[in-house]
Amino acid sequence: MTTYLAKQNPIYTFDQHHQPVLTVHSGETVTIETYDCFKNQLISPTDRVDKLNWDQVNPATGPIYVEDACAGDILKVTIDRIKLVDQGVMAVIPNSGVLGDQIKQPMTKIMPIKDDKVIFNERIQFPLRPMIGVIGVAPKGEPIPCGTPDSHGGNMDNTMIAEGATLYLPVQVEGGLFALGDLHAAMGDGEISVTGVEIAGEVTVTLELIKAKSINNPALENDQFISTIASALTLDEAVQQSVQDMVSLLKDKLALDFATLTMLFSAIGQTEICQVVDPLVTARFVLPKWLLQQDHIDFI
Repeated sequence: MTTYLAKQNPIYTFDQHHQPVLTVHSGETVTIETYDCFKNQLISPTDRVDKLNWDQVNPATGPIYVEDACAGDILKVTIDRIKLVDQGVMAVIPNSGVLGDQIKQPMTKIMPIKDDKVIFNERIQFPLRPMIGVIGVAPKGEPIPCGTPDSHGGNMDNTMIAEGATLYLPVQVEGGLFALGDLHAAMGDGEISVTGVEIAGEVTVTLELIKAKSINNPALENDQFISTIASALTLDEAVQQSVQDMVSLLKDKLALDFATLTMLFSAIGQTEICQVVDPLVTARFVLPKWLLQQDHIDFI
């Protein structure tokens, strides 16, 4: 049985003091309705991004309380399905994004979704790559805006957080207080103009607790890869942390000394950028899943 959670009364921070809107047991499946990152404020090209109500940006639906979740546990989030509405939006604004200093005027672009493609303009169409931008649990300290990524998850804008993937989040407070939002119909790694193809929709997830194990930052696996995800003030710091997290997870499982393990990671691993436009930037370290499968080793 799947429970449905509507998007009414979204949250704008991940906060341990938020009252949960739904309580589930480990192993339950929930379909979560979401706004787009602008809370559906931009629905036509004449809607101006510089006139947004910025207090309603990056809404997340939740939080969901998971029974028996305690600090130090891991919340396993299996992304079963992402269903999108039929229209997405992108926007640019001066001085925002990698080349924002060259943007002279705000611009809003509406893109229909048709036949599993984004209709960018009359000449250009490209395939859907649905993914989740904001997804996480409540931090143990001060509230964190939904637009900011950190060890709790949040606005990681990681293109690998997609249908079929399993995301692992470090539970930091009782119940976990899970929430998600900020779907994209497509987005390139880096999200260089600050937006992907922002879109509303529904996400079906299965939430499971992993006891007696812990992680410091989010991790992810799909049918081909395993990865560790870290957010920091600089890309150098995010890259270092993501690699260190992978070392911590696999060193004992692979029975390799530190120097040998780093050589292996340098030979077959990939350092990749998730996003470079949020208050903290996010990187991931990715390894092929065959590394674990050949010895029947579990990632987490």
